[in-house]
Amino acid sequence: MKNQDLLENQGKRGVYLGIGSNIGNRFRNIDLAKYYLNTNNIKILKTSSYYESLSWPNSNYPKFINIVLKVFTNLEPIELLKICRSIEILLGRKKNPKNYPRECDIDIIDFNNLICENEIILPHKSMHQRNFVLIPLFEINKNWTHPVSKISIKKMIFSLSTKDIRSIKQI
Repeated sequence: MKNQDLLENQGKRGVYLGIGSNIGNRFRNIDLAKYYLNTNNIKILKTSSYYESLSWPNSNYPKFINIVLKVFTNLEPIELLKICRSIEILLGRKKNPKNYPRECDIDIIDFNNLICENEIILPHKSMHQRNFVLIPLFEINKNWTHPVSKISIKKMIFSLSTKDIRSIKQI
């Protein structure tokens, strides 16, 4: 039995998280976010490479560094979201307008293929339009399929504009 199977049998769920930072020491912010996830019983199984992309939707803001993680947790989605928000605040995130530059942003991209539109929207509602989510996600799971649309990650990437594909670079 694989490690993943063992974890799933213990009630742990496979989750994909996106982490980004576009102010301060961007790499350090992401590394600290990973550290704090680990200290909250969130086991990191896979980590994508770092990717640099234009700030979205305002490309005049500083560029982002982004990664995608595959993690296992026994937390419920709302509990995981609260931990992610507390880590963002711990790393310096302030209450600012939506999509404003920030030290740390942690998004739940997919929570064990759960489809939810209550207190939390799963999978992430805009992930299929974002190069900084799709490309790192593809790197760690080339077979991932969107739980709602049933569209493969590869098709979602090919649906991005050429500008979106060319404007992101692996670091």
